[in-house]
Amino acid sequence: MKKVFITGAASGIGKSTAKKFWDEGNELVLIDMPDLKTSELEFMFPERMTYIQGDVTKEQTLTQIEAQMKKGVDVLVNNAGITRDAQTVKMTDEQWDMVIDVNLTAVFKLSRMAALQMKEAGNGGVILNAASVVAHYGNFGQANYVATKAGVIGMTKTMARELGKYGIRVNAIAPGFIATPIINTMPEKVIKGMEDKSPLRRIGAPEEIASAYAFLAGDEAKFITGTCLNVDGGLTL
Repeated sequence: MKKVFITGAASGIGKSTAKKFWDEGNELVLIDMPDLKTSELEFMFPERMTYIQGDVTKEQTLTQIEAQMKKGVDVLVNNAGITRDAQTVKMTDEQWDMVIDVNLTAVFKLSRMAALQMKEAGNGGVILNAASVVAHYGNFGQANYVATKAGVIGMTKTMARELGKYGIRVNAIAPGFIATPIINTMPEKVIKGMEDKSPLRRIGAPEEIASAYAFLAGDEAKFITGTCLNVDGGLTL
């Protein structure tokens, strides 16, 4: 049984990832902003689960996570992320800073925190980061978001180089269009356009990203580090 930390665990890909790791018999530490009752996580995971309600950009939340990590951490999934879209000439400093803080700075701080605990324990470990296919080709109105996801890929590769000697593997996943709550609220025409862009002609399911995270965290991937796995239905071909 591994102790798995997952940020942004209350919905979408994060919740599906939590379920995947829980179904495999692992202990979970889940982090997100909704209260536990609203998240429904306590009903999904009646045992082997600790919930930390908080914002990953806040010191109070980071302190709570660190206290749990000091009790052990085998896998960290940096899944939490936000968007604050606007064209570059209209994007405010606040929109830029908010996305950088959540999608990049918090990923760095949590990865550093986990790496220190993993190194001290001496049992290796796995850090998994959420990138995006838009990191490879950019996206209109998302200079802030794309910058963070491209940064996550570069940071993943650097950390993999630095931490490999301690048996710590660091990888990223770049999802394509996934059926998260945000996409499910979009007009049917927009969703159809997304489907048509993929060679597989469909949108991915959160469970498919969760399975990729579980694979990279498992022994079958123990010789994989420093990679960014595109799970996008061929969108980046």
